[in-house]
Amino acid sequence: MKTIFRIATIASFALIFNSFASAEGNPTNVPAATASVSGKVLDINSGETLAGVAVTVEGTDLKVYTDLDGHFTINNLEPGTYNLILSMISYNNSLVENVQLNANEKEEMDIKLGNK
Repeated sequence: MKTIFRIATIASFALIFNSFASAEGNPTNVPAATASVSGKVLDINSGETLAGVAVTVEGTDLKVYTDLDGHFTINNLEPGTYNLILSMISYNNSLVENVQLNANEKEEMDIKLGNK
C-alpha cells in the first residue's frame, strides 16, 4: 500500500511540475514576432491587374496566388530579408530581391509583369 501511495505522490508532483514548466517559458508556446508582405500585380504594358499570379517566397514552400483584383498577402513570416518569385503563364517570371520585413509590420508593393 505504501508503494502505491509513493507512486501516486511522485506522479502528482511530476504532473504539477510539468504544468508549471509549460506555463513558464516553453519557447514553442510563445508567439514570435511576425511580419507580412502584400501587394498588387499589374501587367507592365496595360496596367491591368493580374489574377492567378503565383507569388513564392524563395527558399520556402510558401506560395500564394493573386486574387481577382491582383492582390496577394503572405502573413506570419519571421522578420528578415526575402526574395519573392512571381510567375504566370504567358508572362516572364519576376524576381523581387531583398524584401526587408520588420517585426509586426506589413510591407506593401506593386509589381509589374511583362509578357513573353
